[in-house]
Amino acid sequence: MDVNINEICLYFSAKRLSIKVFLAVFSAFYGVFVRRNRTKSACKGKEVFEMYFRNEYPRPQLRRDDWVALNGKWQFCFDKEITDKTAVTSGQTELSQTINVPFSYQYAASGIGVTDYYAGMWYKRNFTLGKAQTSRSALLCFNAVDYECSVWLNGVYVGGHKGGFTPFTLDVTAQMQEQNTLVVYCRDTMDDTVARGKQSWRDNGKPFGCWYTPNSGIWQSVWIEFFDGDYVDYVGFKPDPATGNVETELDTGLGVATEVQIDVTFGGKRVGGGKFMLDGVHNKFTFEACDAEFANSHLWDVAEPNMFDVDVTLFAQGKAVDVTHTYFGFRTVAVDEHGAVLLNGKPLYQRLILDQGYFAEGGLTAESEEMFKRDIELSIAMGYNGARKHQKLEDPYFYYYADRMGYLVWCEMPSAYRFESDEQLNLASEWQHIVRTVVNNPSVICFVPLNESWGVEQIVNDKAQQRFASAMYYLTKALDGTRLVSTNDGWEYVDDTDIVGIHDYSFSGDGFAEKYRRDALDDIVPAGRRLFANGHKYHGQPVLFSEFGGIAMQRDATASEDWGYNSKAQNDDEFYTRYANLMTNLHKMWFSGFCYTQLTDVQQEINGLLDQHHNPKFDIATIRKLTTG
Repeated sequence: MDVNINEICLYFSAKRLSIKVFLAVFSAFYGVFVRRNRTKSACKGKEVFEMYFRNEYPRPQLRRDDWVALNGKWQFCFDKEITDKTAVTSGQTELSQTINVPFSYQYAASGIGVTDYYAGMWYKRNFTLGKAQTSRSALLCFNAVDYECSVWLNGVYVGGHKGGFTPFTLDVTAQMQEQNTLVVYCRDTMDDTVARGKQSWRDNGKPFGCWYTPNSGIWQSVWIEFFDGDYVDYVGFKPDPATGNVETELDTGLGVATEVQIDVTFGGKRVGGGKFMLDGVHNKFTFEACDAEFANSHLWDVAEPNMFDVDVTLFAQGKAVDVTHTYFGFRTVAVDEHGAVLLNGKPLYQRLILDQGYFAEGGLTAESEEMFKRDIELSIAMGYNGARKHQKLEDPYFYYYADRMGYLVWCEMPSAYRFESDEQLNLASEWQHIVRTVVNNPSVICFVPLNESWGVEQIVNDKAQQRFASAMYYLTKALDGTRLVSTNDGWEYVDDTDIVGIHDYSFSGDGFAEKYRRDALDDIVPAGRRLFANGHKYHGQPVLFSEFGGIAMQRDATASEDWGYNSKAQNDDEFYTRYANLMTNLHKMWFSGFCYTQLTDVQQEINGLLDQHHNPKFDIATIRKLTTG
């Protein structure tokens, strides 16, 4: 069932029907989500594995047809229980617990739900493959493991990974059998020099302020997929609508393939492509996807998110050895001489919502990939045209639905919190992987390598930290010059930034116009912090109010630590009055847009427009009217 909440909302608003009727229809369409969003106490034992089974193909941006899901029930234990690690890695040891992968042990959907901190944890999974599959080559794929891991298949070490937010694959062809035992050791850390995002590192992960219970170990999907002889390891597109051409970077896993066939289709009809010679692992070439006229009449846009599908076929010695399916969109993002953001050459006013990507039962892991579509539909229904995905590289399905639904995205680096050489190495390394991961998603229009000086706390005066911020800007632009960069979103910017984002959680917006005059930006101090670091100044970039609001409701506070910004609203009328005041004042200003805090309640931070189960807390039509002005 494919339902557009935006259209439903507009229909009910036009007909002047009550919100109660709207919510009744909403519940009928989305009862499946209500059933999935039960409380922790209502979902135990076998029910967890039935309710929270992520069985969709995990990587819609680069798909293979022949694959096997490895999500679901695994054996599990904490490292403190293990005395003979060799016996575990060989697959001889049975582990003491079961866990529902890909959910972290701290959250209810895992079937464990223990929030105590454990540095090490073990996973084990037995699985069977058919003879046709074992006759092929195989890749073992992980979408995310926090923070680092080592992997054994049938007693043989096959590789590992470091970095809690980025995907990786391992070639396990030599170890694969019909009957297989997979063992994964994960080590999480409270180290504040690694990319943590919103995961608490204090008091062994105890939530505080706007930081939450961590997600340790495997927290995104695991699967195995098959190829013959060589495989596409990475493909990155840079489409140019001025010509209809697509500059392409393609890495093969083994360097064996000698040719690649590109087939581009639009609406099921082939419109372009070509065949190209390959030379080793790393390759670059340009293909014609269509002519310039067709490209410019089929741009990716918020109102019309046109997508071009691509089949990539590798050949070795004239034989097809790997077929993958991907996509791209033609669009441009730029800034004009007046400091306005342009999408496809037209001014773009961004109405963004801060989306931290937390879920009641899964933490950083959504209980269902359908929840991303629902979140986007609800956001659009409330008048927003995009999200600042905050402190997280999200599940690939979020970007997939954003691409397909015309929903703008800011992609942000999860922060570390202590400036030293280890932090610089960790952030620069993982950030490069993040940028490459979303390169083909046209919905992503802006990168945020640093937020609110987290991890660079002395940047206002410290030249080394200022140079690091500039380095992150230029590193990002070197990797992908087609998108904008907000270098240190919130305050204490360096000169090197494409966008200036201001964070101001004032109770009222009545003073915004006077405070944030264009000619006063060098001197303002939002939240008591200078907008620009010493020695740096405003150069006419687009300005967005990229965090504000955060209004909590008194009725949602169930514990003393539950909070929002400023005082809690006592009822809906007070909330609407405050929300309207902020929005009305922002709509009058010269800014290029805004980002309201926030989409959902997250644990102790109860200032969402949706609750922690991602259900609406307010009248959607009223919110939409105020958001859009």
